[in-house]
Amino acid sequence: MSRTLIVAAAQTGPVARGDSRPAVVRRLIALLREAHGRGARLVVFPELALTTFFPRWWMEDAAEIDSFFEREMPGPETRPLFEEAQRLGVGFYLGYAELAEQAGRTRRFNTAILVDRAGRIVGRYRKVHLPGHRDHLPDRPYQHLEKKYFEPGDLGFPVWRSMNANIGMCICNDRRWPETYRVMGLQDVELVLLGYNTPIPSVMTPQYDHLAAFHNHLSLQAGAYQNACFVVGTAKAGQEEGSNLLAGSCIIAPSGEIVALAASKGDEVITAACDLDLCAINKRTTFNFAAHRRVEHYRLITERTGAAPPAG
Repeated sequence: MSRTLIVAAAQTGPVARGDSRPAVVRRLIALLREAHGRGARLVVFPELALTTFFPRWWMEDAAEIDSFFEREMPGPETRPLFEEAQRLGVGFYLGYAELAEQAGRTRRFNTAILVDRAGRIVGRYRKVHLPGHRDHLPDRPYQHLEKKYFEPGDLGFPVWRSMNANIGMCICNDRRWPETYRVMGLQDVELVLLGYNTPIPSVMTPQYDHLAAFHNHLSLQAGAYQNACFVVGTAKAGQEEGSNLLAGSCIIAPSGEIVALAASKGDEVITAACDLDLCAINKRTTFNFAAHRRVEHYRLITERTGAAPPAG
């Protein structure tokens, strides 16, 4: 008997700098209810879903910076989302800026959590591959300061057994790195959840702006196919505070095929019935890791960070 899980990508349109947390949470609850009405039992929200994409601005005032971060999850303003998810029996992925007090110091992460159908946090992921820069570049129309406002994630790429599936998480730029999926693939991941905020034009590679949507789907499809898993990518999209954010939220099958695709740049729910047993086809054949991988030839992947020319 197949293990079919109806999954939703709950894309959101722009979130303005002045939008309150309660207002944003009400939007997320509306999307959650729509997804539930269409049979979904797991909903994937975007990266930094509760606020505007604040790394576009240079800020120095600590209080201003911290206003974009969550000190607890759930907190008073986000608890209604958890309560409604519990009432409906729907799990969810939520991306947000996390402020953590650890070992006597304040740490800031770009974080996602996995919440089960009982409203309990069962998984936490902190973004590993932070893009952009940390220095002030005032001549640019906007900046990409994730390296200034966040630390690289310290939790790795774990996989959790929840909702009768092996579920992993990542965030935005992580999707471009094959190691992201492979580490989860080696834990028999069946469903990778990720949210993204991708500005166009890019302040780093403007020459590729015309390929932004192609590169987005290329990364997601390759990760799904090469690791025999479903991938759900959910955007915060549209014109947000002068920045155009990429849309294209999608759900991808283990074959690498896009099986659901958003049609707008606004709040939108897409769903797919994910037969998790389909993951086993490529896991037993083309991508049977135990039969075909040769780790003795992969040492450079973990021994060297940057590229170097061959000797001689």
